[in-house]
Amino acid sequence: MSRHLAQRLGQSLLVLLAAFTVAFALLQALPGDAVLIKFLDSTMGLTADQIAELRIAYGADAPLWQQYLHTLGNFLSGEFGYSIRAGVPVARLLAENIPPTLLLASLAFGVASLLAILLAVLSQLGFGWVRGFARSMPPFFVAVPVFWLGIMLIQVFSFQLGLVSVIAPEPWEELILPVLTLAVPISAPLAQVLIRNIDTVLNEPFVAVARAKGATHAWVLWRHVARNALPSTLTMAGVLFGELLGGAVVTETVFGLSGLGGLTQQAVANQDVAVLQAIVVLSAVAFVAISLAVDLLLPLLDPRLAVRPAGAA
Repeated sequence: MSRHLAQRLGQSLLVLLAAFTVAFALLQALPGDAVLIKFLDSTMGLTADQIAELRIAYGADAPLWQQYLHTLGNFLSGEFGYSIRAGVPVARLLAENIPPTLLLASLAFGVASLLAILLAVLSQLGFGWVRGFARSMPPFFVAVPVFWLGIMLIQVFSFQLGLVSVIAPEPWEELILPVLTLAVPISAPLAQVLIRNIDTVLNEPFVAVARAKGATHAWVLWRHVARNALPSTLTMAGVLFGELLGGAVVTETVFGLSGLGGLTQQAVANQDVAVLQAIVVLSAVAFVAISLAVDLLLPLLDPRLAVRPAGAA
């Protein structure tokens, strides 16, 4: 197990290094110059020599390989550089904007999980058309664009029905529509995997034995099927939670919420490379950490997935 953990940690570090390298290369290839965008404004009254000194101070004139090594060293030490737009450490901006995004993503994941479980239960225990309806909803949810869904929810629940205010809402109220906007598309693949896993497990021999002993369909689902359908569903849930952090960026922009979405939008508009690099790496860290956690948790849920030493029976 310790060897497997060491291998997974090594793979995770390689993935993070690759993500950092690709992000650095792509951001450096962007046209324009963040230093010039901010300081070349005539209203600042800076001379060409002063702008040149600022470029040196921000390291914009150094060779790319030096910038790469310098940035990599800063990231390894927990220093993400300074935001050219805000003039403050990137770490400070992240500390201010991560909690709202994390709260939004966590609430959306909880709602998406409940919705997926509800659809899976209805697909098995529902009557007649309810089963067909429950099985047809996930493909429909997958096809719904996040930004379109957000706009439609605002139009219906805010402007038409007046149930949720979008003008000076309460702190809890401003999260209702964004959470639904994120939860609905994310619940679709989770429900699809869960329904498919349940269908597969129901065809296993031990289920037939349980039914032969007189167990009801609901009892079989709860006591025998759910646990065996959980591991692969958990893997999908881990991937989807990582996607939620990216989806939250779009949703925050649509609803005008504070968080990584607004920070990313401002960084893109101003070509604030240090901020964008930090956000990309942070997203990669979230994906890798969640994937690693799920990989280590699965053997606890299903001992058959435990990694055994070589030569063990």
